[in-house]
Amino acid sequence: MRVGITGHRGLSVEVEQQVRDLLEAAVRDHGADLVGVSCIADGPDAWFAEYVLAHGGRLEVVLPADQYREGLPAEHWPVYDELMSRAADVHRTGMAASDSAAHMAGSEILVGLVDELLAVWDGKPAWGYGGTADVVAYAERTGVPVRILWPEGTSR
Repeated sequence: MRVGITGHRGLSVEVEQQVRDLLEAAVRDHGADLVGVSCIADGPDAWFAEYVLAHGGRLEVVLPADQYREGLPAEHWPVYDELMSRAADVHRTGMAASDSAAHMAGSEILVGLVDELLAVWDGKPAWGYGGTADVVAYAERTGVPVRILWPEGTSR
């Protein structure tokens, strides 16, 4: 089973712990045969990738842009570098600048690689092009099943 991840970054500490629990349970449900596909940004992307590896699964990374890492928070770089070093495969968009177009292109590649998309999504519209809502809509348009993981009663 190939499962991808998309989700909101910058969650509160309370919401983060609940999302982590939901993600770990989803990964555990799939077992060690899981191939997790992630862009490994800070937040749900990285947490999912870490759980996939911790539970014996295989990690594939989608790199939206050559300058993607530099656009992520510097404190996330060590986690990003560790996950990149453990990736079984890396898929690239071929784009240089890490902008919303590259992020959406990366998400479209990710959706095209998976059997299911996990979405850490509050159900609200994206804050900008290429956000979680756009990725969920793309998956739905292309027939990829989406499983929403969002703690009840919480907000961003």
